Parts: sequence; C-alpha cells; structure tokens
Amino acid sequence: MTQPLAIVVYEKLLPGTQLVNRLQDLKYRVQSITDKESLVACAQQERPMLVIVDLVAANHNICAAIGQLRQNPPTRHIPVIAFAPEDAVELQANARAAGAVLVVNEAAIVNHLPQLLEQALRVE
Repeated sequence: MTQPLAIVVYEKLLPGTQLVNRLQDLKYRVQSITDKESLVACAQQERPMLVIVDLVAANHNICAAIGQLRQNPPTRHIPVIAFAPEDAVELQANARAAGAVLVVNEAAIVNHLPQLLEQALRVE
C-alpha cells in the first residue's frame, strides 16, 4: 500500500523536524519545503493528502500561500493545518481567514498530531 504524502512547510528546525519525524512514525511520506513560493506548484504536482505549515516565516507571507492553495482548483480540496506560537493570535486568525482547516499552537502540533490529522482529514 502506498503511504500518504504530507507536505510540511517550515523554517525553524524545531518543531519542523520533530513534525517530520512524527509524520514518518505515523507512516506518512513527507516532503519538506522551506519556501512558500513552491507550495502551490509542489502540491499540484505531488498531490499530497494534506499540507502542514508553520505560520512563522521570516521572509514569507505564508497565509498568502495558504490562500493561493485554497483558490487553485486542483489543490483547493487539500486540507491545511497551520501552527504558530500561542501568542501569535493575529497570525492564527489570518491563517483561518486564508483557509486553513485547523490552526493550533506549536506545542500541540507534535503532541496531538494523530488527533489533528484525523480531524483535518475527516470528510464531511
């Protein structure tokens, strides 16, 4: 059976690498990218099961990339989970407005990943 693919966008090593390792433990193939510019093209080409993004990016407006992903017909169905520090309330709100299906804090993303994946992938 083919392992599902998750695209993970992050710049900071922690929790980014922890997240990649945890996804691999959960039997996901993981493609890591560090720039939002390639997110839509990568998602369109690779057809992931989901996308997980770190909202804190030094040189990028990652919420704009989420919006592009959600507006692009071939990728709009892909669930996006976004994470940020607990005190980044405005950034979290922007991610929700851009189309992230779940927005969680950094501490929760790795510790509660199986439950978050289940919730994001739930078909309604």
